Amino acid sequence: MAFTDVKELTVYVVEPSHVQARFITGHLKSLGVENIEIFTDGAAVLTKMGSKQPDVVVSSLYLPDMTGTDLIYKIRANPVLKGIAYILISSETNPRYLESIRQAGACAIVPKPFEPLQLYTALMSTLDYLSPDALRVETDNVDVENLHVLIVDDSSSARGFIRRVLENLGIRHFSEAANGKEAVTLIDEVEFDLIFTDYNMPEMDGKELVEYIRLKSWQSAVPVLMISSEHNEGRLASVQQAGVSAICDKPFEPRMVKGLIEKMLAQRQV
Repeated sequence: MAFTDVKELTVYVVEPSHVQARFITGHLKSLGVENIEIFTDGAAVLTKMGSKQPDVVVSSLYLPDMTGTDLIYKIRANPVLKGIAYILISSETNPRYLESIRQAGACAIVPKPFEPLQLYTALMSTLDYLSPDALRVETDNVDVENLHVLIVDDSSSARGFIRRVLENLGIRHFSEAANGKEAVTLIDEVEFDLIFTDYNMPEMDGKELVEYIRLKSWQSAVPVLMISSEHNEGRLASVQQAGVSAICDKPFEPRMVKGLIEKMLAQRQV
């Protein structure tokens, strides 16, 4: 189903605090969302999703029976539920606690307290994630459907999230690797038009992969977009020096990735 407005979304809010739940619900309604159900724990919302699926789960990080991390991984592990969008609303700022949420393929992480615009931006990213062909890439002289894209990430959930967004952009052909070492094997054998990679991975990380591509691969000019939760300025600077085409935060806004892809493809045509 293609969504054109946040008013069309069915949202399940998982928040143990009644005050916070009312606050979140009030802001959702002010943005036009009317189909909202509130749950106080993870087990209750998972049970409900067994009979009626929402479009989006908006959850706190700390629940009485599990964490928001546990909840999103249970959703992603269920073949029926794995495509449901997930937004975290939390006051947690420690990257160690947020990394798993990012790796699981959250559409957005909204700080608590938040401004209405932050929630609206998260919902708009969710629309782009849920709607097939919502943001089809537009380039001159490039058949987007024939592009072959390599996705490199040690999280299968993150790879699935990226793939779904790219499918919504009109891309149809994919290969996947769980780390840089696996990616090198594929790059040596298969020609790719774009490569998406994480930074932190076992065996060979994103920086080492970019260095291999630029210095040792027969595909040294292929555009490489890094989508990562890495925020260490020194590490990111070293990746830029290694020759990455662009770096995007995880979670990312699909519209931003669309713009970066169009820019990279345009530069490659010159």
